[in-house]
Amino acid sequence: MYFRILFIMILNNMRITVSDLKIGEKGIIKQVCMQAIPLKLLEMGCIPTKEIELIQIAPLNDPLYIKVNGSHLAIRREVADLIEIEPNQATNLCETIQS
Repeated sequence: MYFRILFIMILNNMRITVSDLKIGEKGIIKQVCMQAIPLKLLEMGCIPTKEIELIQIAPLNDPLYIKVNGSHLAIRREVADLIEIEPNQATNLCETIQS
């Protein structure tokens, strides 16, 4: 799982977003496009340094269901592309070892 994330980072010029995560993967929000992201997401804690987890993907790949700051949210894929993350290596590696 971690190697897949590294591969995506190389393809995206070292930029990984929430839409690159697979179900159950977590990351730390690194940067958010403040001008383009809905204010409601910022108010609910979708800000840098917070952990974010992809919970579910809708059948047509949009929207994405995420967990951030204890809240479950549904966001469009285009909004998820605006949230740059840093993979949570420890969590993703532990889940890989357990499975």
